[in-house]
Amino acid sequence: MTAKDIVTNSFIPLKTSDTALNALAIMEDLKVRHLPIVNNEEFLGLISQADIENSNTPDEVLGNHDLSLAKPFVYQDQNIYEVIRLFASLKLSLLPVLDRKNNYIGSIMLADLVQNFSKLTAADNPGGVIIIELNNNDYSLSEIAQIIESNDAKVLSLYVTSFPDSTKIEISIKLNKIDIRSVLQTLYRYKYSVTATFSEDEYNDVLKERFDSLMNYLNI
Repeated sequence: MTAKDIVTNSFIPLKTSDTALNALAIMEDLKVRHLPIVNNEEFLGLISQADIENSNTPDEVLGNHDLSLAKPFVYQDQNIYEVIRLFASLKLSLLPVLDRKNNYIGSIMLADLVQNFSKLTAADNPGGVIIIELNNNDYSLSEIAQIIESNDAKVLSLYVTSFPDSTKIEISIKLNKIDIRSVLQTLYRYKYSVTATFSEDEYNDVLKERFDSLMNYLNI
């Protein structure tokens, strides 16, 4: 999945001749805290709600405002992980998308990202989930995949969680089988430490909790 798969051009970006008051009204309507400013097709930067409120000049045109953010954007062919990284690191509610000629083609809103995240984690596919813990040096994706496939199952998604000041990592694996007992038995035989398993509904509950935590973190 790349940025172009979730980009939207459902709203018109701001122009330098728009007023800050108009920008605030659009932000409220779209439920975002940032909006792109575009001159023809050239992306000039993001203006935030805080930029406008700190200036205390709502009737002034946007061309006269300083922007607190640099020019965060992704190219349309960049992967979804870069999109997620920028949203999280910059606490964005909206991320502009450009083509390789640096022309603005649309934006990704946080709601778009959340709605498409289930595709990345295969949350919509039926199957069980296994979470294992191991030392970072012992992690072998090929061995884990071989164990799973030897039990007529396949990995739909997998992600790794690391912990500060620890050599331990946590591997969360979504399978295409609801009955994962044979996979578990083989993992135990290979001395893997299985810390949790989830049914399909339980896994979706976990994802929802993590989405809610992300939304709270970004203060949306």
